[in-house]
Amino acid sequence: MHIISQLRPGADLSRVTLPTFILEPRSMLERITNFMAHPDTLLPMTTIEDPIQRFVAVVKFYLSGWHIKPPGVKKPLNPILGEIFTGYWDYPDGTRGYYISEQTSHHPPKSSYFYMAPEHHIRIDGTLKPRSKFLGNSAASMMEGIAVMRFLNTGERFFVTQPNMYARGILFGKMKYELGDHSYVRCPESGLAADIEFKTKGYFGGTYNAIGGFIKDTHTDRNLFELSGLWNEEMWIKDLTTGKKELLFDATHAQESPPKARPLEEQDERESQKLWHKVTEAIKQKDQEVATDEKTRIEDMQREEAAKRMNDGLDWHAQLFRRVQGGPGGSEEGEEDLDWIINAKVDGKTPEEQVKQILQIAAILPGQTHSRQFAIPTRTNTPDRVPTHQTVPDVNLEAQQPHAPPAPQQQQPPLAPPSQYTSGNLIDFSDPVPDPNRMHAPLQSQERIPHPEPLATSSREDDLMKGIPPSKLLHSTRGQPPKGAGTITRTDSETREVEDFHDALA
Repeated sequence: MHIISQLRPGADLSRVTLPTFILEPRSMLERITNFMAHPDTLLPMTTIEDPIQRFVAVVKFYLSGWHIKPPGVKKPLNPILGEIFTGYWDYPDGTRGYYISEQTSHHPPKSSYFYMAPEHHIRIDGTLKPRSKFLGNSAASMMEGIAVMRFLNTGERFFVTQPNMYARGILFGKMKYELGDHSYVRCPESGLAADIEFKTKGYFGGTYNAIGGFIKDTHTDRNLFELSGLWNEEMWIKDLTTGKKELLFDATHAQESPPKARPLEEQDERESQKLWHKVTEAIKQKDQEVATDEKTRIEDMQREEAAKRMNDGLDWHAQLFRRVQGGPGGSEEGEEDLDWIINAKVDGKTPEEQVKQILQIAAILPGQTHSRQFAIPTRTNTPDRVPTHQTVPDVNLEAQQPHAPPAPQQQQPPLAPPSQYTSGNLIDFSDPVPDPNRMHAPLQSQERIPHPEPLATSSREDDLMKGIPPSKLLHSTRGQPPKGAGTITRTDSETREVEDFHDALA
């Protein structure tokens, strides 16, 4: 009855509160790391010489993270505005992967993230933008936004979208979690694209968790591989040229590698694990009363900060990310759906230089500190102003190998001016409902961030890769793409809404 009292068909679920027993004991910012949790599929991708097999490896990596979820239907904690999570992975070969994320918008929710494995030439930039709806006895999270994975040694970019997510049996019956509709992986440099369908179970047939789809050469308009199987079990790939079918990924025997994080005592009050610590501990202990009280306290703090910013005429700015400079002629033209990108320059000529640049953005490793403050900003409304950065003490990289004590820190020079910077859910419906007695104006009015208008598009899926200029690609003999405009179009099976995804037109 608590849920029903807040719902109506088509309602925006980002303003509906749910009881804490349905919550997963970690923030959405941390849950995003599921996609980097299989280093055995992630790290070898850049070592593959053949561009087609390299693309197949990217598809395998993309499909390998969906099985990671708690039992039943659980949703992660909805990050508050300005919340930050950082983490790292120690890989068997002695290298590391680094992860930085921030909640860059609250209404609508946007979770922006950055990942890099410098020694393996991999960089990922992304923003999750879930748009939730109530569909009767189901809840849907329409997953807008993209991720852009870059291979720095080949010059390739891989644009990735996500399937939509459905929670069945919200009001009656058994609750069930499903992925549905189409997602895409495509590389403008090689001209390859994967159209992957996550199939929802029908009323009279079908099965849960099924996938299907094709990997296509858009230069010749020819399907090269067919995908099939279950995203939580075995997934298969069939070479349509030879007819040979092989196991692509077996999720039933996969061991995920969660990221490591700094100890709680080293974290700031606005970092995910410390911010939600009392809530997550209460959830683990199944103490719903304490979990609800602590979650309410954080939500009330967020409302009070929003009200204070509004009363004082202040404009909130992200700490670690900046808006994408998209649109015609922009430095990130074609990547507008990212919305936000890390506000730092990571362009070192060697992996060692890149690691130093990453560690200047935020504290990631144990023993590393930084001087960022998460208080309400004192700046007045300046929509076009880029947030300034404070320097972060560097870390002795040799002393920061696994199990080694932290080395003495020394001050690093400040980051380059903003003008020199270069680019780089799941059903989310637990946002607190704004309290009119505590607010002088709607909360979302001073937190919504404008972003560039999308580029003109075509509605044909067959035009996915048209109009993309060629780039120099290692070990590639691909032909020249035709001229034209390209889009990705996805129709949601439950709402019949059509969405266009724009990228790679630069």
